[in-house]
Amino acid sequence: MPAWDPRAWPWWAQALAVYAVARLFSAIVLIATAQHQEANYWSGAQPSYLEFVGKFWDADWYRQVAENGYPSTLPRGEDGLVQQNVWAFFPLFPMLVRLLMTLTGQEFFVVAPILALLLGAVAMVVIHRLVVVGAPRAVAARPGLPLATVALVSVFPTSVVLQIGYTESLALLLIATALLMLVRRHYLEMAVVVLALGFTRAVALPMAVVIVVHALVRWRASRAGTDRLTGRDVGALGALAVAAGISGVAWPLICGWVTGERDAYLQTQATWRGVREVVPFESWGYVSRFWFGDLAPWVLLGSFALIIAVLVVPAAWRLGNELHVWPAAYLLYIAGAVEPSSSLARFLLLAFPLAAVTAGVVTRPARSRQLWFGLVVVAMLYLQVVWVWDMWRLAGPTGWPP
Repeated sequence: MPAWDPRAWPWWAQALAVYAVARLFSAIVLIATAQHQEANYWSGAQPSYLEFVGKFWDADWYRQVAENGYPSTLPRGEDGLVQQNVWAFFPLFPMLVRLLMTLTGQEFFVVAPILALLLGAVAMVVIHRLVVVGAPRAVAARPGLPLATVALVSVFPTSVVLQIGYTESLALLLIATALLMLVRRHYLEMAVVVLALGFTRAVALPMAVVIVVHALVRWRASRAGTDRLTGRDVGALGALAVAAGISGVAWPLICGWVTGERDAYLQTQATWRGVREVVPFESWGYVSRFWFGDLAPWVLLGSFALIIAVLVVPAAWRLGNELHVWPAAYLLYIAGAVEPSSSLARFLLLAFPLAAVTAGVVTRPARSRQLWFGLVVVAMLYLQVVWVWDMWRLAGPTGWPP
């Protein structure tokens, strides 16, 4: 096989090449969309590529963190209610950007998208290795599954955020790294990653569920004599559990300590919701009724049934425990904690093991497997164009996307 043939490249080079092609497609979509962008409070009409991916929407909040840090008091309106503010945005990504801004002298809108792009590239390499190590049965049933998983994550409809000044790239990298370390039983190293995750995204609770399931499976295997759970393992798992607990509460506690308001983080999060209460699962009721009226219960039932179906198909059970439990716990978590909005599609990117499930639905013959994979890729690329056009483009000086 000639050296120029991608099939002869090392596995990591293949993963990076797939990611690069996907990001090039997204860049073309973003550039084309930017040509139809009107002047607004973030940029003039038809912004450059870096302006479009480094100044719009939540990227501006991260810019404020990188440039100014966090306020010591919560901003309030004339009605006394807390207004939207930067405490809702975790600090690790913008602080990394700030460091690079200091070292390079470049502005946020230049540094942040480039950093996100590079972090996403490393995440793809880790995801490839995670599928190989963490899902051997699935890989045996579906040849090429690791690279197919990388491809589907890379072309996911909202994967454009992997090259935008957002935190998804860093979160994806940390989650994939944590799961890989858990599979390899590097518990103390994983504890460090989980602590970093606590300053990146609020996903400590579903990660704790994965840790608990992993520990229970090891304990049962030890009782059955098929695995040896040493005292060192127990101690390391205990330290990991403590790290997950700290990860879950650290940022809300810091927010409360700095501002002097114990529930400052929850008050801030509530400002992005239609109803200023953070009640698990309740938001799905009033949001679905707003969009679907009397059909809301059926839409919700169908949506949850689809998610459950994806998690129980044979392709899902062929994954290792860690890769199977993470998307299940994560999806349940965001269903309970997140109000359905345009951001929800972005959040689904972090349930990346579902890409391995999707790719592994059809295992043979090879022609059917390739046809299925091709159809999924085309569908995702089409939805990516729709998402960027409908959700990223700002209509007018202050209007919501059309």
